[in-house]
Amino acid sequence: MIVSTSAGPGDAREIACIPLGVLSTRLHRLQTLQRVAGRIADVWAFLADPRNLGRITPPWMRFEILSPLPAGIYPGLMVAYRVRPVAGFATTWVTEITHVREPWLFVDEQRFGPYRFWHHQHVLRETPAGVEMEDIIHYALPLGPLASPINRLVVAPRLKEIFEFRRRALERLFAAESPGHPAVYAQ
Repeated sequence: MIVSTSAGPGDAREIACIPLGVLSTRLHRLQTLQRVAGRIADVWAFLADPRNLGRITPPWMRFEILSPLPAGIYPGLMVAYRVRPVAGFATTWVTEITHVREPWLFVDEQRFGPYRFWHHQHVLRETPAGVEMEDIIHYALPLGPLASPINRLVVAPRLKEIFEFRRRALERLFAAESPGHPAVYAQ
């Protein structure tokens, strides 16, 4: 295993524990940055309630929770849901909340689903203008040599579309300031 740690609250440095088998495939990265008006406690309360996930997921994904959900997250929480990410094709996805540092960071990791590997850090920082939200996602596809072209043509653009929908939904929910569009990029 490769292990790295975070230096402190709100620090976005990697806290991933990446199984070595994943390193034999291409590990992709998507990172988004968004600022919303509001207090960090309120933004955290919204994001840390898994029942709100459907409110920031595009309707065309037909997001459906399959497991009972508590009002808040905790390490070890398993969440099962069904989504239709491409052309109405339904897939079941199970994620586990693996790290929680309230109100600064939480991590969800795929345990079963469409990716070979999925690690998603949600990082919050208090700023004078509100809250800065950063998402750092590392993912790998299960398609061998087809993974890179499929990522480039389908998966990466679709993930950007999903996170752009989420950005707009959060702006509406938190009456965000207007800092322009956040940086969204994949590597």
